[in-house]
Amino acid sequence: MGHKVNPSREHHLLRKRFDRMVTGAPDSPHIVQILALLFTPEEAKLAQKLPAKPMPLSRLSKRVGIPEEALGAQLTAMAQRGLILDFTIRKKRYFMLPPVVIGFFEFVFMRSRDDLPMKELAKLFDAYMYEDDHFAKSVFAENTQIGRTLTHEEALGDADFTEILDWERSTRIIETASAIGVSMCACRHKKLHLDAACDAPMEVCFSLNQAANTLARNGIARLIDKKEGLRLLEQSKEAGLVQTGDNVQQNMSYLCNCCSCCCGMLNAIRTLNLTHAVVAANWVMELDIKGCRGCGKCESACPIDAISMLETTSEDGEKKKTAQCDATLCLGCGVCYSACKFGAIRMIRREKRILPPESTFDRVVTMAIERGKLADLIFDEPENLGYRALGRILSTLERTPPVQALLAIKPLRSAFLNALVSSAKK
Repeated sequence: MGHKVNPSREHHLLRKRFDRMVTGAPDSPHIVQILALLFTPEEAKLAQKLPAKPMPLSRLSKRVGIPEEALGAQLTAMAQRGLILDFTIRKKRYFMLPPVVIGFFEFVFMRSRDDLPMKELAKLFDAYMYEDDHFAKSVFAENTQIGRTLTHEEALGDADFTEILDWERSTRIIETASAIGVSMCACRHKKLHLDAACDAPMEVCFSLNQAANTLARNGIARLIDKKEGLRLLEQSKEAGLVQTGDNVQQNMSYLCNCCSCCCGMLNAIRTLNLTHAVVAANWVMELDIKGCRGCGKCESACPIDAISMLETTSEDGEKKKTAQCDATLCLGCGVCYSACKFGAIRMIRREKRILPPESTFDRVVTMAIERGKLADLIFDEPENLGYRALGRILSTLERTPPVQALLAIKPLRSAFLNALVSSAKK
């Protein structure tokens, strides 16, 4: 007598695999439906075995028990559909499973396509992201975030540029990238399928360095030169878009130009009150009260409603409206500076400088420690974790507040003991 098979079992297991990543994937019928539309049951089963860090094809072949050539063909097809990432380093192929965001959500919507039910996916993603706050609270938990704000450079006119570091300047990030790719804004493209997109420029999402080559090879991005990159950057600023990028100092992988109505990160701040969803820049808006005409342009331009108009009364009884900025909310993006036509706004240094993690590895480790997922990170691919990587993890732990460090170590200790017991049984 045959037995019944649950066709969605592999998709439920894949959802759990994504949930073990630092940004998580809370349970919901929406995410399971999304995975069922994107992955066949066989692909979902294979994806569960992929690491969250690049692994050579040869090692993956041994891990999953599929011959190298056949596995390479299968993984390449999945990469071309934006489901996984593939890299070529020194003529050697590597594959990894990306998170939900920044990950396969963007890769699905960063280009026009007719091979997927895009409208249905847009509805499901929108419901998963905004119907409640579970997903947003998972992605934007704690202090270290995936994205940070960059200030419009023209707003820093009075600043000493020797004090502005390369990773704080979007033009410098574009000029020094080894490769630049441009794609459709995934968030606006998703909104387009919901008939809710704004009229902001669409093709302004940059991928950088190795990420640009990877996405271009799979048809997700279009490679451009530095001149076109700077032109698109200027176009985005003129449209009042906020520049957000990879929250690292070195080897950034993306730079977005975001609108407040479509962007997932900015919407998490505006609609879900997750005020820390994007790391602020090292500048904050300052108003010249005498120069302010009370026109309200800065209030309208602010992407996260950090500026409001306050009515004041002078000593002679004259009533006047002036802008007021909540410095605790201000991202330091400089969009308000461009909106003010009276020169009443300038950007000044924050009292306390905000330093992003040096690299993607450091960011992921810090996020894992803060979110209690260090054990998941280490045991995701223990055979590829060398002394150097372990040293950087320990170094990050040393700089972590004691309570957080202890919370991170506790599940790690448990996982380590479980691994030893499992090994002994074998």
